[in-house]
Amino acid sequence: MRPSLYPLAAIAAITSSAAIAVPSAGPRDLLVRAAFITHDKSQAIALVNGAIQSTDATLARTPGDREAKLQRAIALGYRGQLTRAVGDARASRDALIALARAYPRDPEVQIALAGWHLSVVADLGGFLGSTLLGASRDTGLQVLDKAVALDGKRAFFPAYAGLMRLRTNPKDTRTALALMERAAAATAPTPVDRITQASAGRVAALLRAGNTSGAVALAKQLLPFGTAT
Repeated sequence: MRPSLYPLAAIAAITSSAAIAVPSAGPRDLLVRAAFITHDKSQAIALVNGAIQSTDATLARTPGDREAKLQRAIALGYRGQLTRAVGDARASRDALIALARAYPRDPEVQIALAGWHLSVVADLGGFLGSTLLGASRDTGLQVLDKAVALDGKRAFFPAYAGLMRLRTNPKDTRTALALMERAAAATAPTPVDRITQASAGRVAALLRAGNTSGAVALAKQLLPFGTAT
């Protein structure tokens, strides 16, 4: 198992404050736990599958439920990332594109679509990501910027954008650091805001110290499934 750069005390504190370990947690909380807290790949997959089952049940009752559609789309992308399932990755892409068209000013939809593009490119490379799944680094960065512009007051958006930009282009430390500093001054009303705000703060400290390689390595670990083994 790869050593985690996340101190055990910090994990315990975040898990406690997030209060998402309970079996009755909703799909959003299950996905936060899978992506940012759980380090075991099989457990992460189980949490993602639980989120898919929950959203399927909701959509069976209320087919137009925006929250269920979004969380299901994210969950399919996560499962595709964890299991390398092309079908899940394509289903996630199609669902996120449809949601982005339906809700063009919803920052959560936009950042989910950006994350899909950039995660696929990071995992498969630009050529394979584009050829197999239609992923685009440029599209991902454009949609990432749009999400931050739509809601930069919540910490999650600039924090996630800063971490993702640093992973995508390690040479552009100035943009990444500016986003992380913006996240530090933003509000953190939800568990994912607090988790990503803390993560961005740790990476920003390394950037300020001139440790770019350490910052990039840490950003990769603190993004979704960065320590899942």
